[in-house]
Amino acid sequence: MDTSEKSILKKRGRPVLGVESKQNIRAALIRSGVELFTEKGFLNAGLDEILRRVNVPKGSFYYYFKSKEAFGLAVLESYTQYFNKKIDHWLNNTEITPIKRIEDFTTDAMAGMERYNYQRGCLVGNLGHEVGFLSERYRHELEQVLQGWQNKIQLCLDQAKEYGELCIDADTQKLAAFFWIGWEGAVLRSRLVKSNKPLELFSQQYIASLPPGKKTAP
Repeated sequence: MDTSEKSILKKRGRPVLGVESKQNIRAALIRSGVELFTEKGFLNAGLDEILRRVNVPKGSFYYYFKSKEAFGLAVLESYTQYFNKKIDHWLNNTEITPIKRIEDFTTDAMAGMERYNYQRGCLVGNLGHEVGFLSERYRHELEQVLQGWQNKIQLCLDQAKEYGELCIDADTQKLAAFFWIGWEGAVLRSRLVKSNKPLELFSQQYIASLPPGKKTAP
């Protein structure tokens, strides 16, 4: 740790920590942010509540993050990395056919909603609802995340063509975009009614609406 870092810590009124301890505190703050932002959104999640969950004083917060906005972007980055791994886990499972991979992903997501009693939604969806009150940086980052998720579904649908599950002429780009538009809306509705029924309805209708191809062996 250089002299400037020690000086900052001294001014903030907290002891000098090792690199590992600092990383742990930063990670704990981000986890707290993910929990609250998925429950309440960015604007309604107070900094005091975020800090209280991990027992970190407010002065220390500003050592790790310059502002709540910078913190929110770090939380979004962490959530995106986590969710990308979750999507890849299901969509890259070559032991089953591509359309079944999408179904399994939605089933797992529904189980996650139920596990938290529908209190937590999608962080990207929550921030999207607030984008009019956030900086332009958020708009750009959220669109990039959604485009990345869309690309993953599109790739899976392209593979479905190879398996003969999907019509060779199907526009996979539009179908992938439609999936996320509908899925995010279904997540919101499921939170409202505290039930997986909207998610189940969307998933079933989406799969049923896909133009079928001539199936081949997986």
